Amino acid sequence: MWEYTDKVKDHYLNPRNSGEIKNPDGFGEIGNITCGDALRLTFKLDKEGKVEDIKFKTFGCGSAIASASVLTELCKGKTVKELKKISNQEIADALGGLPREKMHCSVMGQEALEAAITYYETGGKKAAPKQKDGKVVCTCFNVTDQEIIRAIKENNLKTVDDVTNFTKAGGGCGGCLEEIEEIINSTLSKSSEKTSQAAPVRLTTLQKIDKIREVLQKDVRPVLEKDGGDCELVDVDGNDVYIRFKGSCSGCAFSSMTLISVVEKNLKEKVSDQLVVKTT
Repeated sequence: MWEYTDKVKDHYLNPRNSGEIKNPDGFGEIGNITCGDALRLTFKLDKEGKVEDIKFKTFGCGSAIASASVLTELCKGKTVKELKKISNQEIADALGGLPREKMHCSVMGQEALEAAITYYETGGKKAAPKQKDGKVVCTCFNVTDQEIIRAIKENNLKTVDDVTNFTKAGGGCGGCLEEIEEIINSTLSKSSEKTSQAAPVRLTTLQKIDKIREVLQKDVRPVLEKDGGDCELVDVDGNDVYIRFKGSCSGCAFSSMTLISVVEKNLKEKVSDQLVVKTT
């Protein structure tokens, strides 16, 4: 049995903004009743271009209802530009989390919102469902390889079960499981190659200082405070970082060791391996 948060239960039992807006500015319809889930989303903008009203109709489980309900709450008062930033993870987070097996409900909400935005931006004409990009991998739920790849990248999926939970692919007859596994391996392999080949991010002086302060605060000071010590940032000159030990670390016979093994080690790993830490 899956564990549901109180927010999921509340939005399921007391859904917000259910229904449909007549002559909407945005209209999105995702899914198919024959596949088990369907969602229709409509919204109206005010004179400032912000969502004034938004409603949904859905056919699906309690998680689908709750996801659509909380999505409408997230959208209210936002501009179209802000709507585009709403992700399936934000929908799930707004519910206090969803069981992994029900994450596809939040994905359906994101896709319905994207469809509604497209409707608005293309002049409000209902078009026939567009041909999906890529090759259909899961014929039971009509999921393509491109949809699977997108889900893997956006949600850091690692296993076939993950893909099924987020897209429903593989949740029917199971005939596509081997192909899904191949897509996962290929996508993760390409992602790993891009990461290893990416050039180090160049920080501005202010960004470097802010990052150094952050690491000192979160990773260095807690270690020093365990023994009654502390440190503060004094100056940054190029790759030279000047700090001042405080408390029991000030004048300690092992301060030079602490400087290298704790302070410099953390700053090299989390800011730049070019940094050299000195005391004043």
